[in-house]
Amino acid sequence: MRPIEMRETEKVTSTGALAHAELAPLGEIVVLDELSGRAGSNRSRSGHQQISASTDQEAVLAWLARFADSPNTLANSRREAERLLLWSIGERAKPLSSLSHEDLLMYRRFLANPQPAARWVMAPGRKAGRRSPDWRPFAGPLSEASTRQAMTVLNSLFSWLVEAGYLAGNPLSLSKRRGKAPKPRVTRFLETDLWEAVRGTILAMPQETQRQRAVYARARWLFSLFFLGGLRISEVVGNGMGDFYMRSNHKSGEQRWWLEVLGKGDKQRMVPATNELMVELMAYRRALELPELPQPGEPSPLVFPVAWRRSTHPASVWPEAMTRSAVHGILKEVFAAAAGRWVNEGRGQEQADKLSAASAHWLRHTAGSNLANDIDLRHVRDTLGHTTLSTTSIYVHGEDDARHDAVNASHRISW
Repeated sequence: MRPIEMRETEKVTSTGALAHAELAPLGEIVVLDELSGRAGSNRSRSGHQQISASTDQEAVLAWLARFADSPNTLANSRREAERLLLWSIGERAKPLSSLSHEDLLMYRRFLANPQPAARWVMAPGRKAGRRSPDWRPFAGPLSEASTRQAMTVLNSLFSWLVEAGYLAGNPLSLSKRRGKAPKPRVTRFLETDLWEAVRGTILAMPQETQRQRAVYARARWLFSLFFLGGLRISEVVGNGMGDFYMRSNHKSGEQRWWLEVLGKGDKQRMVPATNELMVELMAYRRALELPELPQPGEPSPLVFPVAWRRSTHPASVWPEAMTRSAVHGILKEVFAAAAGRWVNEGRGQEQADKLSAASAHWLRHTAGSNLANDIDLRHVRDTLGHTTLSTTSIYVHGEDDARHDAVNASHRISW
């Protein structure tokens, strides 16, 4: 990450209002010196600061640097820190290092309804890039669960800045603490009927032109990877087709395909490449005019740009891996289409809203929930790359209606 820069279009007035309608991403926010945090009221005066930061943005970037090897954590942490920093300057006319406990209570309420929406909320439609003048920090109001997660991230930020000697205290440390509770069950997953709606939407995609066929093939392959492999979005964009390999069973000698994944925390794991996943891989590679099976170490990405085909490129040329945001956009388009089909079929708005909210991680949770219904949790743990079985056990919930029917049928007192 590059050092903090000031951009002329983003000067902040002494009243705190942004002088330009455009909001800059973290690292490009321009502030007057009085709002930089150099003289923040919560700055530590102990003289034992362990980071070289002299401004709030520099301190936040030092905190984010800890997550350089964890793309998901980095993206989530950056987003929450960026939002708070922009709000602190633009709405409270305070540097982050002067925020009080009361300010943070106000910010929590702001997350549930970011106003004025024209300044803070992205316009409907395709998500604007971070360098676009149409970029905004929010896609809309945060749910209660997302708000709690945001405040948890910020609490971690403030605690670290106190430990680093940058801040004198954590303004969130006074928040009400809850007793330690068991890990909640995963709710952000697609029940069987919703997952079938997504599959049906992909199968109904038009395939009349060459481009339509390419769009269909990529969508089908992408959803196969997420569901059958249980992969994270960072793992889809960060690994390649050369990571598929075949290994013989040491007892039977039977050949089995695996996908070696470099995942979260730079941990490697072997994901079983099921027969179904290999069939989908071969179909996708045929659509790209490639040999059905990749060569060991083949430097090709798992997902290709839709216009790429071997006949239009030299044998030694491979495309760059797609970005996280590009893959995210493809998934969201399919989920939105599935939600539209759901409503058009008269099947209810609530479930359609759930389809619209789904993302790559929902597919991973859906895969985990499906696996946990049928196989040993240790196998689920190793396939998904969890550290402990306690993490995997959050998928042991079944679908509530099915659970109700099963208990109703078998759990009786029989007086």
